[in-house]
Amino acid sequence: MQTRKAALGSAAFFVLAPGGVAGLIPWLLTRWQMQPFWLPFRILGVVVLVIALAVLISAFARFVTEGFGTPAPVAPPDRLVVGGLYRHVRNPMYLAVLSLILGQALLFGQWILLPYAVVVSLAFAAMVHWHEEPVLRRDFGAQYDTYRAAVPGWWPRLRPWRQS
Repeated sequence: MQTRKAALGSAAFFVLAPGGVAGLIPWLLTRWQMQPFWLPFRILGVVVLVIALAVLISAFARFVTEGFGTPAPVAPPDRLVVGGLYRHVRNPMYLAVLSLILGQALLFGQWILLPYAVVVSLAFAAMVHWHEEPVLRRDFGAQYDTYRAAVPGWWPRLRPWRQS
């Protein structure tokens, strides 16, 4: 896939998928209304939101620049994406989306977002286990198996994995 097409596809998918899960649905649940809440938690929520958004954008960009594709299942990358944040954890996008939801819970003091985050995390885990991992194993074989054995799926490793 051409880089320009991959970038446009990734941008569209960014708006639809994370935008829906971490933007539209939390807004529908909370209308982003502030509830009385302790100021340090609000500040923590802003910090979490900023970091999570940076992680998400970086992970999406990695699919374009390294994988020459998109995170969308309809236009997957041509190459296995294992650089950048993917050297620390296999699922930085999912972790970033969950962090965006939790950051909003802290910022707005909206606890309805916590059970929503649990439901989203279960859906992500199911998607990874039943769809993504089998597809990656089929498409990238031993390269994916080596990567999967070295890099955890959900809890980032402190030292980046170095591909040999």
